[in-house]
Amino acid sequence: MRIGITTPVVVRHPGASAEWERTAGIEEIGQVAEAADRLGYHHITCSEHVAVPVEAAEQRGGAYWDPLATLGYLAARTTRIRLATKVLVLGYHHPLAIAKRYGTLDRVSGGRLVLGLGVGSLKEEFELLGAPFEGRGARADEAIAALRAALGRRVPEFHGEFYDFAGFVVEPYAVQERVPLWIGGRTARSLRRAVTHGDGWVPFGLPLDTLSAMVRRADPPGGFDIVLGPGRPLDPSGSPEAAERALEAVRDAGATIAGVHVTAESAGHYCEQLEALHALGTKIGIVFGDADD
Repeated sequence: MRIGITTPVVVRHPGASAEWERTAGIEEIGQVAEAADRLGYHHITCSEHVAVPVEAAEQRGGAYWDPLATLGYLAARTTRIRLATKVLVLGYHHPLAIAKRYGTLDRVSGGRLVLGLGVGSLKEEFELLGAPFEGRGARADEAIAALRAALGRRVPEFHGEFYDFAGFVVEPYAVQERVPLWIGGRTARSLRRAVTHGDGWVPFGLPLDTLSAMVRRADPPGGFDIVLGPGRPLDPSGSPEAAERALEAVRDAGATIAGVHVTAESAGHYCEQLEALHALGTKIGIVFGDADD
């Protein structure tokens, strides 16, 4: 199992984000990314919302850094850690727009992109952006297929019900022959979508025993990523035994990658916690560095 970092600051959930994140900016984000890169963590993340209704922001937060700008900056401050969108909302973009923008990110980062993709659930945001909300699942399935046909190709071609293109040059384009596509969600349908169209599943909001049972029933193929989190921040310095148990529980649930965040009082403390988590993870057999690259 590998460990990836749920990047602090870039998303602020009420009651979940640390106080220091309220006033932190890109320098602190970069400091954390550099530490995670140096220590051999698998990935850092950035999520997407364009505009969150005031009422919804009280529950899910209103601060969401743009993933393309943020990960582009972090690409320049790191050398090997993967850059993961977690997640882009497919309905907000044409597949070729994603292929162009994030294919460029893959190129400038030397092939470190992971595209986390989701169907989306915030109806008001869909309406604001002029994106169809009804039927978004079917559109998302086709968008994933269109992306698979487009990423890494100069003249992509795809013919479907919602998306149809041929004879257009998209350059620059991704340097990876197969950009990993992680599909987000919390339903059996999202897992089927991931197994059918993607390279990994990034669920949220469900207990580990439920997730483990879902993964066993789906019987994903070899090489398929299951990205699970412990459900709470880890404190590897203050409570190493609890952090170790949490990582082992994630691994026992079937995770190939643990997506974690740690408790911290500052960006510097966050980096110290990453050092402690690295030492703890190494002891229990977590893989760090370039072993799977």
